[in-house]
Amino acid sequence: MAKNATANLRKLPSVDEVLRTVNAGDAVKRFGRAAVVGAVRRVIAASRANGGIPSEPDEVTSGALALLQAQEKPKLRPVFNLTGTVLHTNLGRAVLAESAIEAAVTAMRSAMALEFDLEGGRRGERDDHLRGLLCELTGAEDATVVNNNAAAVLIVLNTLAHRRETIVSRGELIEIGGAFRMPEIMSRAGTKLVEVGTTNRTHKGDYVGAIGAKTGIIFKVHTSNYRIEGFTKEVGARELATLASERKIPMVHDLGSGTLVDLAQFGLAHEPTVAEAIADGADVVTFSGDKLLGGPQAGFIVGRKDLIAAINRNPMKRALRLDKMRIAAIEATLKLYRDPDRLAQRLPTVRLLSLSRSAIEACSRRLLSDVQAAVGPLFSVEVTACESQIGSGALPLVTVPSAGLAIRSLSARGAGRLLKRLAEGLRDLDIPVVGRIEEQALVLDLRCLDDERAFVRNLKSLDLSEKSNESA
Repeated sequence: MAKNATANLRKLPSVDEVLRTVNAGDAVKRFGRAAVVGAVRRVIAASRANGGIPSEPDEVTSGALALLQAQEKPKLRPVFNLTGTVLHTNLGRAVLAESAIEAAVTAMRSAMALEFDLEGGRRGERDDHLRGLLCELTGAEDATVVNNNAAAVLIVLNTLAHRRETIVSRGELIEIGGAFRMPEIMSRAGTKLVEVGTTNRTHKGDYVGAIGAKTGIIFKVHTSNYRIEGFTKEVGARELATLASERKIPMVHDLGSGTLVDLAQFGLAHEPTVAEAIADGADVVTFSGDKLLGGPQAGFIVGRKDLIAAINRNPMKRALRLDKMRIAAIEATLKLYRDPDRLAQRLPTVRLLSLSRSAIEACSRRLLSDVQAAVGPLFSVEVTACESQIGSGALPLVTVPSAGLAIRSLSARGAGRLLKRLAEGLRDLDIPVVGRIEEQALVLDLRCLDDERAFVRNLKSLDLSEKSNESA
C-alpha cells in the first residue's frame, strides 16, 4: 500500500505540465494566470494529501476549473423568499420599486451632482436631495438621513443628550436583532439612561419625577417589534410631548419601522405614521427606510429645524452618511408616496402585503403539478392556507392570510430527514428557494413569489436522486 501511494505521488504532474493543457489555457483566458496557478496548486496539494489521486494533468485542470467556477459565484445571491415573512431581515428586507432600482443604476453608471449645487455652481449638501420630500410627506420642519435607524437613534442621543440624561420608560427598553439593545446604544451615545415606571405600567408622574437639571431629552420608543398585553399603562406620545414642551425639553420619538401611510387602507392594522408622530408634538422622530417604507436601508430623522441643524453639525454625521446610490433610490421611493392611490401597484412592499389569499391560492394551484414533478414520488404536495408575517419587527402580532404549498414525505420512516434534505436541495438551486418547515411539512408560502415562470424553470434543476437514496 505504501509503495502504491509513493508511486502515485511520483506521477503527480507539475504546475507547468498542467498549465500546458488546452483546458488550462482556456481557463487562463477566463480567470487570469495568477488565479489558475493558485487553483492548480491547491488541487495538486489536495491530491498529494489523498495519495496522489487524481494524477493526470487534465484531471488536475478539471479540479482547478471547478474551484475557480465556485469562487466566481457571488456570495450575495438572489433567492426566492417563500418563508412567509415579507420583510425578512436575513433576506434583505424590502424589495425595491422599479423606479428606485433604475435611479440607483443611473447613479452607479454616472457622475452625479451629489454635493454640487448646479444652479449656483458651488458645493451643495447631499441631504438636499431628500429634505424637501421628507418634510412634504411628514409635515416636519426639517429632515436628515443616515445609514440606518440604529444610527439615527445613536446620533440623535449623542447630539441632544451627550453627558446628560435620557428619560425612557422601562417598558420601551427594547432589544432588536443581533442582541442590539437600547440601553447599550444609549451608553455608546454618551447619555445616562434614566428608567421610569415598570415593565408593564408607566405613568405621567413617573416622567415628572425624573425630570431634573441634567435631563437632556424625554425619549419615547414605539415598541414595533413586540407588544405587552394585559395590565398595562403607557403615556401617549401627545401627552408626553406636551410635558416635554412645558419643561422645555426635547421629546424624541423613535418609531422603529416607520410608515408614511395608514396601513389600514391596505387591510393591515393601523401603525402610527411619521406624520402623526410629528402632529402629536414630537420634536424629533426617527424611523427606518427598508421596512414598512419599502425603500433601501436608511435611517430618517425629521423634526424641529434647530435640532436637525445640531444633528447635522455632529462630526458623527459624516461617518453615518449615505452614498449616491442609496440617496437616488430613496428619492425615487419617496416620490411614489406622492401618489398614494397607486402606491400598491408601484411599491413591492405594499403590493405584497395587500395581496389577497384567493389570489395566492390561485398561484398555488397553478404551480402544484410543477412542484410535484420536481420533488418526485417520495413527497406529496398540496395547496395549504397559511399566515404570512410582515417581518423586521413591524406589527409583531399581525399576520396576513396567505396560501402556499405544503410538501410532506410519503415515508413514515425518516420523514424529518427527508424534508431536511429537500430543504437543502431547494437551497442548492441556481436561485435558492427558502421556505419553512412546520408541522412535519416543508411549507412554501407564495405571497412573495413574483415570477412564476422563473420559479418553475429554476425547479427543473432540482436533483434529489442521491439524497433520496441515501435517506430511504
